[in-house]
Amino acid sequence: MAKIYMDHVAGMPLLSAALEAMLPYMHENFGNPSSIHSFGEEAENAIMAARAKVAALIGAHPDEIYFTSCGTESNNFAFKGVPFAHRSKGNHIITTPIEHFSIMHAIKTMEKSGFDVTQVPVDQYGMVDPEEVTRAITDKTVLVSVQTANPEIGTIQPITDIGKICRERRIPFHTDAVDAAGSIPINVEEMNVDLLSLAANMFYGPKGGAALYIRKGTRIQPLLDGGIQERGKRAGTENVPAIVGMGVAAEVAQQEMTARANHVRELSSMLTQGLQDRVEYLLDFGHPEQRLPGNVSLGAQFIEGESVLLFMDMEGIAIASGSACISRSLKVSHVMLAMGIDHADAQGSLLFSLGKDNTVAEVEKVFQVLPPIIQRLRDMSPLYKRKSP
Repeated sequence: MAKIYMDHVAGMPLLSAALEAMLPYMHENFGNPSSIHSFGEEAENAIMAARAKVAALIGAHPDEIYFTSCGTESNNFAFKGVPFAHRSKGNHIITTPIEHFSIMHAIKTMEKSGFDVTQVPVDQYGMVDPEEVTRAITDKTVLVSVQTANPEIGTIQPITDIGKICRERRIPFHTDAVDAAGSIPINVEEMNVDLLSLAANMFYGPKGGAALYIRKGTRIQPLLDGGIQERGKRAGTENVPAIVGMGVAAEVAQQEMTARANHVRELSSMLTQGLQDRVEYLLDFGHPEQRLPGNVSLGAQFIEGESVLLFMDMEGIAIASGSACISRSLKVSHVMLAMGIDHADAQGSLLFSLGKDNTVAEVEKVFQVLPPIIQRLRDMSPLYKRKSP
């Protein structure tokens, strides 16, 4: 049975070009970038080349790119490092209730460390009103952190407007762009951001390769104590193969971004309309226009999404229900609840995240498989039986 992968929000397959570039640095080019001999110089040059490619993807200067191990580390670095560095100025942080868990759980840590955290609300589409950010700012605010786009519902935030508000008030602004960088155009200058998180595995690069953009002049306290790697801001021997792979993936993403986006956007539209035509009581989550290409977030009423996932997997089709980080927890998505979605409707969340290699034939396969699965589960649901005539 041929398998179909429609869970790109959880991670994307590695580009062949990225893998080929990485292989030499896993074997013969094994030098430590911190060493001053030729072996180390070769590794350091490879990192410098990758740094320039990643910087170009987001319109930054290479010296503003600091490599990390994953998007979670990048988010923690920004969300903790900036407030700790500005503690003498204030102890107030602003964010939203729909951030990734690497921010949501970091909130608890920062509160225990004496910081006050305000979570500005989102509307029914998961959209932040920039004016809510303005109202939340105090004279003690030392960081604003708002994700660029939510992976679960696809909603793209008005980052440029929020960044302008922060810039005018000289408040550092961080955005988690892990699910956006490489998929939609990103320019840190135009967006008025001071820090931006991105991860290679979300644009067909390797797991273990990620970065934090830090605008020159932005004060931040390192989280790791050790050596002077990454210009003293992130201690630890660099993961050279992952960094090299990230550079290649970033370069290809920049070249192919428009074509990829057009392709998955067309498939997403086809998938959404086709399922709405074939399945009753189907909700559409997220913003109808300001949305990541390839994101289809739906809600099948009267059933649980986890059950659908299991049946779909038996048919060889991989999708998700809510965030990839909670798909094993059987908990209702904090994103859905923050949007005001009914608890029962949120349980029926179905998330399709399409990639560059998905096809029309694969979408048509979903049309064949999914509606009968939903109907089978609804026939066993007392909620559906009460709703049916």
